[in-house]
Amino acid sequence: MTGALLILAVTAAIGVLLWAWERYRTRRHGHSLHHHSDQGKTENGKRKTENVACCGLHAICEKTGQINEPPVYYDDEELDRFAGRAATDYTDMETEEFRDVLLTLLPSDAPGWSVSLEKRRINLPAELRPELELLLSEQ
Repeated sequence: MTGALLILAVTAAIGVLLWAWERYRTRRHGHSLHHHSDQGKTENGKRKTENVACCGLHAICEKTGQINEPPVYYDDEELDRFAGRAATDYTDMETEEFRDVLLTLLPSDAPGWSVSLEKRRINLPAELRPELELLLSEQ
């Protein structure tokens, strides 16, 4: 009986530590992959809600006021034509266009580019998401 209680206590302690570490890592690096609602106001003052894929930096750009600023371009104006497209609806050639821009980014530019894509309503191709996360983690 004592052995079972000891195993239960150790398992609970490890679970709490892992939970705390994940919260710390998510807050520190802004790697949230959830969807969020982008809320704005229409002409008549009512709130509108539109679901968009989160870049993972929404809380950061909202805190710093970047959410209301116009997007910064990283010599990638040609990607604007993909606005509103689902992350899984890109051809191989279109994905390579995104990859070309991604590979030219400095690690310090990756968060800004991610915010820029979100502001422009451009979803990153799904297969490039891990590459962007790796670049974001290099900071």
